[in-house]
Amino acid sequence: MFPTNTYSLKEAFKKNPDLKESDLQIIREWLDKQPHLPKVEDIYLVLFLNSNYYKLEPTKITIENFYTVRTHVPEFFSNRDPFLKEIRTQFNVISHIPLKKMTNEGYQIIFGNVIDPDPSHYVFYEGVKYFFMVAELANIKEGPTKGLVYIGDVQNLSLGHISRINLMGIKKFLYFIQEAAPIRLKQIHILNSTPAMELLMNMCKPFMKKELYEMIHFSTLQSLEKFIPIDTLPNEIGGKGGNVKDLVNEQIKLLDENREWFLKEEITMRTNESLRVGKPKSSNDLFGVEGSFKKIEID
Repeated sequence: MFPTNTYSLKEAFKKNPDLKESDLQIIREWLDKQPHLPKVEDIYLVLFLNSNYYKLEPTKITIENFYTVRTHVPEFFSNRDPFLKEIRTQFNVISHIPLKKMTNEGYQIIFGNVIDPDPSHYVFYEGVKYFFMVAELANIKEGPTKGLVYIGDVQNLSLGHISRINLMGIKKFLYFIQEAAPIRLKQIHILNSTPAMELLMNMCKPFMKKELYEMIHFSTLQSLEKFIPIDTLPNEIGGKGGNVKDLVNEQIKLLDENREWFLKEEITMRTNESLRVGKPKSSNDLFGVEGSFKKIEID
């Protein structure tokens, strides 16, 4: 069972000369020797390989981290039912929108903003869960790309929102992004920064690798134009990419269409710690920040 609009493996091989069937086979054989890991479909293996620039050992580490985190962080990866009220309320509070056009380099773009300025409506864990659901579907739809750019408009972000953000949750979120997510993160652009955003950056910095920190740009539309086509942005931000409300509704429709898949993958995309060779892992074994950002190649 795959999500709607899953990318074509055949097209992925055509577009990515670094993608080799022999590398896929090596990863499959390695997985056969990891009884604690679930069966991983090829559409995911290609994304893992691509996120690590087709380097085999980092790919294995990312796969291990991905399924281990998904198992031990229920705050983000359990109850991912788009019909649940707890998630659905966040659809009116924040946006996560994969834009329709890519950068000139072929990077996928995700735009996000705070729609509702009332911080009492914001729930951190449900907001992160919503983001991961949208980003996961976008990744599976596009397939392996040259990179990912995130653009966040934070003009409605207040100190009240920051007070509702859990510090351990930030650590877990950043660990997943840096060590487990099958993406090539290239740039993060922050528009309309506020004192609340500065405070959030100070909270995040201890958990960020140097490589990730250096990707962050506090941008204006003028400076952003050096990196992405402005026309691809939502209308409210100065682009021609559509109204935020309409774009959000498109994402909600896609989440709803894939409800059964989300419910199924919550069960199947987990480690079986009783079968792990050696000591079973727990959440206390995760979320270090030592070492380098494994899935980075500087342009």
